[in-house]
Amino acid sequence: MKPVQEMLNRMRWDKTWADDEFKIGYYDRIEKRIIVVAFKEIFFPKDDHFSFELIDQEGELHSVPYHRVKAIYRNGCLIWQREH
Repeated sequence: MKPVQEMLNRMRWDKTWADDEFKIGYYDRIEKRIIVVAFKEIFFPKDDHFSFELIDQEGELHSVPYHRVKAIYRNGCLIWQREH
């Protein structure tokens, strides 16, 4: 299995994947469930190589460590998964 960082970098920079739709499933420790978000809704802090950030529906900022990413979907198909 490829490391999640490698997958995220490919999604960000690989021009052959530029038109594809990606979703990320991450484990939320508060809600105790997997939350799936569109890749275009997350952003990567410049000097942080261990997490990404997103703003939830209530406008709250969340920092999600890469180790909590559990699934990646490309055009609706699961392409990467880690044990829950």
